[in-house]
Amino acid sequence: MPPRSSHRAPATRRLLRPSLAAAVSLVALVLSGLLIGAVGEAERTPSATDSLPDGYDSSTVAELADEFGADDSAVAIVLFTADDGTLSTEMVEGELTALYGQVVASETSQQGDSGQPAQQQPLQVSEDATAALGVVPIGTEGASETADAVEQIRTLLDDQTPDGVNAQVTGPAAVQADLAGVFEGADVTLLAATAVIVALLLIITYRSPLLWIVPLLVVGLADQVAAVSATHVLATFGVAWDESTIGILSVLVFGAGTDYALLLISRYRDELRVQQDRYVAMATAVRGTFEAVLASATTVTLGLLTLLLSVVPTTRGLGLACAVGVVIAASYALIVLPCALVLFGRWVFWPLVPRVGQEPLVDSRTSAWHRLGTTVSRRPRGFALGAIGVVALLGLSVTQIEQGLPTSEQFLDTPESISAATRLGESFPAGTVDPATVITRSDPGQVTAAIEQGDDVVSVRITGQNDDLTRLAVVFDAASNTTAAETAVVDLRDRLDGFDDTWVGGTEAQSVDERDAAERDRALLIPLILGLVIIGLVLLLRSIVAPLLLVATVVGTFFAALGTSWWIYTGVFGFSAIDVGVPLLAFLFLVALGVDYNIFLITRALEESRAHGLRDGMLRGLTATGGVITSAGILLASVFAVLGVLPLVVLAQLGIVIFVGVLLDTLLVRTVLVPALSLWLGPTFWWPRRPGAITGERTGPA
Repeated sequence: MPPRSSHRAPATRRLLRPSLAAAVSLVALVLSGLLIGAVGEAERTPSATDSLPDGYDSSTVAELADEFGADDSAVAIVLFTADDGTLSTEMVEGELTALYGQVVASETSQQGDSGQPAQQQPLQVSEDATAALGVVPIGTEGASETADAVEQIRTLLDDQTPDGVNAQVTGPAAVQADLAGVFEGADVTLLAATAVIVALLLIITYRSPLLWIVPLLVVGLADQVAAVSATHVLATFGVAWDESTIGILSVLVFGAGTDYALLLISRYRDELRVQQDRYVAMATAVRGTFEAVLASATTVTLGLLTLLLSVVPTTRGLGLACAVGVVIAASYALIVLPCALVLFGRWVFWPLVPRVGQEPLVDSRTSAWHRLGTTVSRRPRGFALGAIGVVALLGLSVTQIEQGLPTSEQFLDTPESISAATRLGESFPAGTVDPATVITRSDPGQVTAAIEQGDDVVSVRITGQNDDLTRLAVVFDAASNTTAAETAVVDLRDRLDGFDDTWVGGTEAQSVDERDAAERDRALLIPLILGLVIIGLVLLLRSIVAPLLLVATVVGTFFAALGTSWWIYTGVFGFSAIDVGVPLLAFLFLVALGVDYNIFLITRALEESRAHGLRDGMLRGLTATGGVITSAGILLASVFAVLGVLPLVVLAQLGIVIFVGVLLDTLLVRTVLVPALSLWLGPTFWWPRRPGAITGERTGPA
């Protein structure tokens, strides 16, 4: 069989030479090393409003907290409980009050000159005398600093709490500290777990003990460069990010970068079966995959950049960081990986070394993907309708989804802050652990009177006054993180609506605002993402029907994945709700990455159709890319599942829905539904593009 690309050899030979490949590899290695080692990630300046939506009451309350001194930025609650029986008056007024005083004094000394001295209030004893609590203002900003302060309090209590008494720390500061604890060593854990998963799947895919090392090293290098570059871009433009940003960025870079690598290496291996010169083979492979990877990366990047329109600062930061990461991943896959890989001989594929004269995968009639495509081609309508039915059935549970994950369920393993809050609710009014905060410029007496009109209000007290501002703490009888507590916040806002410059904040208010903000973001961003994807596919395919159908399959996959994941959340893990931010991020990742696989399949089908016609072109495209798409999908799904190594429910939920969605996309939608739709509709699938514009044949009269 003559080399099918021999006529392109003189042109492509000039594109990639041994000296150029070596130079590019060396320069990339040196520059990447300097960027990672000498520059490093940018420093993050955290703010109390980083994760709160702009322009909402709860954000305003968090911003105005500085007006009352740094010590008012958050509070921890020290809870003393009797191991057996009750706490005696002598114990409370003596040892426990003294210990509580040490805790307050310790925290005040940590604040130094940054804020006003914290005022020690008397311990509150429950009616059943089994528990006593004290409030400790925490004068720090940022999760890591708060975590250090809470850890010092817990250490002091562990060392000095008298026998017969159990001491725990809860409250907003303790919850924030436990959340921060989730990310201790998270970058290393995620990177190690991701690298292991990628390495194992690459070894299984290529069945080679050597080949997997090259793409893994290149993608790993891209990941580190992306982390450094993204944080500096965020810092330069003043965009907020948090502890989870780099973790999600790393997962995305590894997933997308390895997908691009799989596509390139598969094409390179095919070219080695028809080209004697590996440099010519690689140049041809790059040219054959460049359009698909560029279109894919552009679509994903634009989709991620839509997050800049979110009202949540850290969501904007995640979108920008991940967009930078995808650009770097694609650049390394298209430039660095070809140069690094081609420096090795064919032996790098050992033991399955491709030789000239071997049948290219696209020409194989014995592969599983060719047999699948042939089977689908016999009854494309039946397969299309059957696949649509499966997707619709899996998505039925979407109508049952409850949004708004309570704080008590944000951890896979229950931390002290949550268990202590549960115990506190047994002896004190349910809302004591986390009261609502009201800040007003109106007359505090009138505001207090309006607050007390609510039947669900247990107590109101002034906790700070500064210039023309007054801050009040409102305790509800509803337990924290419940629908009743959120309803109480909404009712309170309604009662205070007539007062000028009056805002209601606190944890429950933040939950209400986050849900409203999430609904606003979804209403704005989901149509925008779909519009961008459709426009990109129309420009790429020069068709209207195909892009609309391809996007419809991706949207269907999203709903099916969300519905299936809801069953997993409730039936397997026992979650009561889904975090409000998960649907938007899952939609973005599944749509963007699902379009990736559409592009991989359709661009190859178009290429093959030029010489073999529409039907055979689709079958050959499926034969050539079926294995790559499946391998890439399994790898990407597994990489996102790695988010579950962190004991944080929101990341586990995001990982589950993307895991399910990507597997569904690669195993059913991309390998059965899309080919079936194309074969069923025939030329209509490509309308208004004429078949002759694809195959090069004349379709009209001479």
